Amino acid sequence: MTTPLRTPPGYRPDPAETHPPLHFPAYRATELRHPSQPLILLPQLLTEVTGPLLGPGRIGPKDNDLTAQHAGEPIGPRILLFGRLLDGDGRPVPDALLEIWQANAGGRYRHTGDRWPSALDPNFSGVGRTLTDPQGRYEFTTIKPGAYPWRNHDNAWRPAHIHFSVFGRAFTQRLVTQMYFEDDPLFAQDPIYNSVPEAARPRLVSRFSLERTRPEWALAFEFDIVLRGRAATPFEEPHDD
Repeated sequence: MTTPLRTPPGYRPDPAETHPPLHFPAYRATELRHPSQPLILLPQLLTEVTGPLLGPGRIGPKDNDLTAQHAGEPIGPRILLFGRLLDGDGRPVPDALLEIWQANAGGRYRHTGDRWPSALDPNFSGVGRTLTDPQGRYEFTTIKPGAYPWRNHDNAWRPAHIHFSVFGRAFTQRLVTQMYFEDDPLFAQDPIYNSVPEAARPRLVSRFSLERTRPEWALAFEFDIVLRGRAATPFEEPHDD
């Protein structure tokens, strides 16, 4: 028997103007994706909580360097992507599994559903993973993604972005967000970006770091992820109040 979803004891909901709504009419796909009935609590069983393990055994030596996963160099500007994973009190979250996925420099995903006429890069798969260190820090080397069309509305193009997935202690505990780049001219017409409350949108935009930029190698961008609280990163599946 299922029961209606209840707020757990001690839970501190994020401020109302943090996460995007489940239904945002300008983002047409939410018409079919958002729930039309009250949410139901499905208790996690022992198998879901204890496995599979998400520790170091799931990380390969080149998983956090998306430019070194193939025989040749991928096309496009190389970037270093770094930051910290923090809880609602600003404390680091160590040993957390972070995954990213993205389009290549031409705005093309290596996916059967992506067929727009931009070239695939044989030396770029667009996926990576890493664990946060004891200070909650992470780092990826990758290629700056390109914009791409997506048919949501007339002449619709997605701003350059990278998807982030943050896992908790088990594979059923997962949060997903997107990271953008400063001053993208496509922000104004992108309903996914604009579905996020205005005050929270800057939390999705990475910050250029000249200090971490490597001369003659790669520009660097910083992106912190905050799980809870007033500075929480907007996630695609917001916490229920």
